[in-house]
Amino acid sequence: MTEISTGGSFTCAVDSETRPSIDSDTSSFIDSEAQAEQANPGTLETTEAGQIDPIAISSEAPSESSAKPKTEANPEPEPSGFSRFGFGPELLKALSDIGYQEPSPIQKAAIPELMLGRDLVGQAQTGTGKTAAFALPMLAALDPEQRKPQVLVLAPTRELAIQVADAFSSYAAHLNHVRVLAIYGGADFRDQIHQLKRGVQIVVGTPGRVMDHMRQGTLDLSSLRALVLDEADEMLRMGFIDDVEWVLTQLPENRQVVLFSATMPSEIRRISQKYLNAPAEVTIKQKAADASRIRQRYLMVHAPHKIGALERVLEAERSEGVIIFARTKAITMTVAESLEQHGYDVAVLNGDVPQAQRERTIERLKQGQVDVLVATDVAARGLDVDRISLVINYDIPFDSEAYVHRIGRTGRAGRTGDAILFLTPRERRFLGGLERAVGKPIEQMDVPNNATINQNRLDRLRTKLTTSLQTPATNEEERALLSEILQRVTQELGCTSEQLALAALEFSLAGKPLLIQGEDNFDQVRQNGPSRDIGRDPRRSREGGRDFGRDGGRDGGRDAGRDGRDAGRGAPRGDRPMGPPEDHMERFRVEVGWRDRIKPGNIVGAIANEAGLNGRSIGRIQIFDTHSTVDLPKGMPEDVFQGLRQLRVMNKALQISRFDG
Repeated sequence: MTEISTGGSFTCAVDSETRPSIDSDTSSFIDSEAQAEQANPGTLETTEAGQIDPIAISSEAPSESSAKPKTEANPEPEPSGFSRFGFGPELLKALSDIGYQEPSPIQKAAIPELMLGRDLVGQAQTGTGKTAAFALPMLAALDPEQRKPQVLVLAPTRELAIQVADAFSSYAAHLNHVRVLAIYGGADFRDQIHQLKRGVQIVVGTPGRVMDHMRQGTLDLSSLRALVLDEADEMLRMGFIDDVEWVLTQLPENRQVVLFSATMPSEIRRISQKYLNAPAEVTIKQKAADASRIRQRYLMVHAPHKIGALERVLEAERSEGVIIFARTKAITMTVAESLEQHGYDVAVLNGDVPQAQRERTIERLKQGQVDVLVATDVAARGLDVDRISLVINYDIPFDSEAYVHRIGRTGRAGRTGDAILFLTPRERRFLGGLERAVGKPIEQMDVPNNATINQNRLDRLRTKLTTSLQTPATNEEERALLSEILQRVTQELGCTSEQLALAALEFSLAGKPLLIQGEDNFDQVRQNGPSRDIGRDPRRSREGGRDFGRDGGRDGGRDAGRDGRDAGRGAPRGDRPMGPPEDHMERFRVEVGWRDRIKPGNIVGAIANEAGLNGRSIGRIQIFDTHSTVDLPKGMPEDVFQGLRQLRVMNKALQISRFDG
């Protein structure tokens, strides 16, 4: 069910399959019977006191007493689709061209209120159609002859600003003299000034660039009729709320203000109460069937094995378009480079990518020239690409709201999608918060094994062959030449057509193996994490070392050692570490020890921060009088190793070197 709350007057549950239109027949909502007839073919039942009954809603045709009389000679069909809102033929034609037929719940609830000029607070997730919900009423009320900005939309990111501006332009395709401009940082300021001087009615921009134009006098908002704050909670999260309030204080007193937000934090609620005038309130909650369109899974894996797990997931999950979310710019580059080496068409979006390149990358993604996009949160905010069917959270987001926004890049507008979350053992405690945010459990999955990957490779090869036979990629002339080559080779070698086809398939592999061979025991973590041998050695001999096991440090370099907490068995006297490192680990020596008052957390923090490792992936640490040993994942890049050699811990050089034992 879709829950819709309008104006605080009533709350109702509406099945989004039937999607009846929602309106109030009170004077505060509809000024005349004609408007009510046009905007709402349904009726609302009222209580004996004349107030709206929040439960009883009828989507049937009006009763005989309230319906207009119809005659056989002059029938008046009920308005349907978007025509019920009273839009002009130009808007209706644009919507028909796009393929819009029936308004979504957010559009049914919000458009009638906005057509009346009311302020509005809307709470809805991305992908529910909220852009059209505010864009269509704004365009319907526009004066094309007025060349000054009449509508201003503030968006938290340039990508969302571009997306909203494109939507306005598509809806206004048949409206003469209507111009839309997106203004944002990273684009040519002078070109934006030139466009503003030519005259635009609709401006969509990020808060910072809008403020720059307002302060320089190049953005004249004296004729502004409406302001829209899109994804207000994201503007709060990104620190733009003070800028938004400054813009609000500069606007004409008589203007319509519309606020849309996926969540409603107290600060956003405060702004709505301060700057909006008796707003209607519309809340759209996805019903369970809508949420289930995105299948959500997670897998547990140690940090050093995430790249390997990612490659296996991409092999096993047959997806047309993929977005991989990483936490930092450096990680996006590392992941992209690794995937490129495995033959994927990869692009990167992070804060270092110039705006022009960002726009080209998004266009290439839409056109299918790029299959995998590796991005940070900010870079991919507002990204709306239909062909994205899989979202991978390579790094867990900082909060549940970011997770909701990330997975919202797939399963949009009624489509299905998949979302996969990578978790290290220490991050598992955050899983419950994410499940509460999405209102459903996130199922556990295994890292795909060799059998699964090999079967997928065979299936893809078979599909490519079938497609090539059914829809040839070459023209008739080239096909004739290819056929001639096949006949010549067959005659010269005396081979069969089957032998020739087999040779052609092997040639297409370009020397790469068709199937994965070798070990199949990918290093995966059990649901409750690896077991620990926890103990304490009461003796801290100046001659002996202490073994702090794999969990001697906390992520991010905090002092998790706590002077021996989670310590393993005490090492024997002497200066030789006990036991060899694990198979996937390599042992190193660092020139700091008990004499330097070192703790395991100091070593973990220094190495994790420099090497970009999760503290959990650092292995056994043993501290001796003048030095210590630490087990690190094998295959450390040389540049990372050289960086570790320069580190200082407790004001002393680490001087890391490979332990020759």
